[in-house]
Amino acid sequence: MFTHCGLTAQEFLTAYWQKKPLLIPQAFPGFEPDLDANDVAGLACEELAESRLITGSYPEHDWQVSYGPFSEEDFTRLPEQNWTLLVQDAEKHYPPLSSFMRAFDFIPRWRIDDLMISVAGKGGSVGPHVDQYDVFLLQASGRRTWQVSESYQPELLPDCDLNVLKSFEPEHQWMLEAGDMLYLPPGAAHHGIATEPGMTWSVGMRAPSAADLYQAFGEWASEQPGDGGRYQDPGLQVAKRIGEINAGALAGLQDFFDSNGAGNPAFRAFLGEFLSSYRLAHRPAPPDTMYDPALLTESIHPKAVLRQNPWTRMLWLEIENRTMLFAAGERFQCSVSLAESICDPERLARLGPDLGPTECGLICELLNRGHLFLEQL
Repeated sequence: MFTHCGLTAQEFLTAYWQKKPLLIPQAFPGFEPDLDANDVAGLACEELAESRLITGSYPEHDWQVSYGPFSEEDFTRLPEQNWTLLVQDAEKHYPPLSSFMRAFDFIPRWRIDDLMISVAGKGGSVGPHVDQYDVFLLQASGRRTWQVSESYQPELLPDCDLNVLKSFEPEHQWMLEAGDMLYLPPGAAHHGIATEPGMTWSVGMRAPSAADLYQAFGEWASEQPGDGGRYQDPGLQVAKRIGEINAGALAGLQDFFDSNGAGNPAFRAFLGEFLSSYRLAHRPAPPDTMYDPALLTESIHPKAVLRQNPWTRMLWLEIENRTMLFAAGERFQCSVSLAESICDPERLARLGPDLGPTECGLICELLNRGHLFLEQL
């Protein structure tokens, strides 16, 4: 996608990633969305979909927000303009969109959150706001004006369900047409206004906050034997001042915290479990049919191919000469080769009945836990 603006993916990461906005004209030449406005509205009517309907405009600040699931009647009552429908996790609700997400494989899988689709009438907007994550904004159909500012007043509009900036003065302005894409780093204020009815696809890149990590690690450590270990001070000296937490204690507690956190080999396992489940809206469900090696061998090629459950994020890492595969917070041991194959949809689809006993057993376990499924051909 970056060849259209004279960049390689690595040059983009070096010069723009988390640094400054970049307009990429015709990042997807001749782009035609897999879903139309009616399809997106249909998704917003589903019980499991996270969706919002926003009306209003800037600077009038007449914002109103309602949350799905919606009904067909909700859409018949929409005004002619100044409305936006947003649906999160579109690529999970409609798995064929996963092929579009492969365009972002140059970014580590654990950093990719979801594809949010917004459909808007003329003037549709969610107001000027600031996101604390990287986002790629692809114009899928119609046209939209984007105003961006890297210097702004952070005060938010009071008594509003949206995090809308009270005031906003753009420093840059671009008109995007179908196939154009805008990259925005965290902290860049932006305001998108639909120039005409259209659709925008937003690929968000999430990173955990310190609070996310500390909270999740505390919960994880509490489930480990002995609550993850306990502070010890065998070299304790006589207290000189009552009530003081002295320098020796502070240093000891810091060492204890470090050795039981990032310095603990088990911390890598925690990270794999945490990052493979971070911000997943739903958990994978087990299948109706439980697989064993015999049934798997009978069912796989040429009758069916293995696919990832769209609600499972697959990651792997090496821990003390072992390869650990993580699937939506669950941990499995396997070879590097098999981990790479399972995490790559194209290689996964090529796995056949010639799997070894250990590999076959793991695939059966992943199928039975709902992380994989067999797609009939």
